[in-house]
Amino acid sequence: MPILAIETSCDDTCAAVLEGGRILSNVISSQGIHEQFGGVVPEVASRHHLELTGPVINQAMSEAEVAIADLEAIAVTAGPGLIGALLVGLSTAKAMALPGRIPLIPTDHLQGHVAANFLESDPVEPPFLCLIASGGHTILAGVRDHQGFETLGQTLDDAAGEAIDKAARLLGLGYPGGPALERLARDGDLDAFSFPVAMSRDPGLDFSFSGLKTALVYLCRDMGESAVSERRADLAAGFQHAVVDQLVSRVRRALDRDDWPLLALGGGVAANGPLRDAVAALCDERGIPLKLVPKELCTDNAAMIGSAARYAEKIPFPEYAGFDAFARGAGR
Repeated sequence: MPILAIETSCDDTCAAVLEGGRILSNVISSQGIHEQFGGVVPEVASRHHLELTGPVINQAMSEAEVAIADLEAIAVTAGPGLIGALLVGLSTAKAMALPGRIPLIPTDHLQGHVAANFLESDPVEPPFLCLIASGGHTILAGVRDHQGFETLGQTLDDAAGEAIDKAARLLGLGYPGGPALERLARDGDLDAFSFPVAMSRDPGLDFSFSGLKTALVYLCRDMGESAVSERRADLAAGFQHAVVDQLVSRVRRALDRDDWPLLALGGGVAANGPLRDAVAALCDERGIPLKLVPKELCTDNAAMIGSAARYAEKIPFPEYAGFDAFARGAGR
C-alpha cells in the first residue's frame, strides 16, 4: 500500500506518494517570494505553506492515482527546520490521518536526505558514509542501517549552503545563491584570491564556514564596489573552491579513519558540480563507489521523507494527535 509524504521544513512545499522504494509522484512548489528579502523569512514561509499544502498534496495524489482510503500511512517531516513551517505540514498530516484512523509517521528531515539513497531505481544499502550539505545543515554521517545515522562531524556555525547564499548576496547574485554562484565561478580564476580553509590543522571532522564568509566580507570592503564588480567571477570561484575544499577534506579524513565501502552525497549543496567532481575524484582515488542521487532529490522534497518513513515507527491512531514538531536536531 502507498505512503503519502509531506515536507514543509523550510520554504519548499512538497508532497509525494511512494509504494515501497518506488516514487509514484513527487511534487515540489518553491516560494519565489523570498528572493526580494535575500533569504527565507520564517513567518512568510509558514503563511505560504498554508496556501500551498492542500493543492500540492492534491496534485501528488492525483498524479499517483491514489485516494486517502488507499494509504497505508501518512509521513510528515517533524524536524529539524523552521518551527512554523513544520507545524503547517504536521497539522495538515494529522487532519488527513485522524478521520480515517490512518497511522502517522513523523520523520526526521536529515534522515530523509540519507534515505534518498534508498530509492529506486538505483538504491544502495548500508553501511556507507554520507555527506549532507544544505542551506540549513552540514553533517558527515555514518550510516550503518536504514533507521538512522551517527553524526561524525557537523558545522560549528554556518551551514555550507548558508555561507554560499550569503556570499552570493554579497556579490549581487540574489537568492537562492548556489546555482548563480556556480555559474559565475565558471568564468573565474579560483587562484586569484586566497581564502582560508577553516580548521585545516584540526584533526576532527567538524566544519566551520563563518570565517570564510567573514573573509569575503572584508575583502569586498577593502576592494571597493567597482573592483568587486570587475572581479566578481574570480571572487566567486575562489569562495566556491574554499567551500568545496573544506567539505572534501573532511570526507577524506573520515575515509582515512574507517573502512567505508561507499560514499553518498545529500542536501542541496550536493547538486554543486565542482563538489560532485571533487568527491568523484576522491572516490576514484580510494577505489570506492560514489552514490549521487538525481539533483531533484538533493534539494528538499517529500520523496526522501517517504523513503525514510519506510523504516520508521508508525504511530497508531489516536496517539499522534498530541505529537509536536521540533526545530533542531534531536541528536543521535
